[in-house]
Amino acid sequence: MPLFHIHQLIKISTICVGLLGSVLLSAPSFAQTSASNINNRSLAATCANCHGTNAVTVPNSGMPDIGQLDSAEMLRKLMAYKSGAQQGTIMPQLAKGYTDEQLTTIASVLGKK
Repeated sequence: MPLFHIHQLIKISTICVGLLGSVLLSAPSFAQTSASNINNRSLAATCANCHGTNAVTVPNSGMPDIGQLDSAEMLRKLMAYKSGAQQGTIMPQLAKGYTDEQLTTIASVLGKK
């Protein structure tokens, strides 16, 4: 095999190994993002029992329509329930079961964009 072809083959092999390494190194980051997204959506889904899937309230259910709140307003309300500043039937008890970070996540996932 001529020397020129060997150098070309080595160059192509080096590029392929570099690309493969880049893909493999980025895979854990992608997996974390996907797992994080799934966790965030699952956390927000806990609200669906009362407020409907993705905060789309079932008509005539008597539940507040939280789907019309933006993230900041939803978080403000959740934190008010948690602190006791906002009265309610079950929301104060439920809100106290979440960390501030979890409430922020819920508000960011369900809040109107």
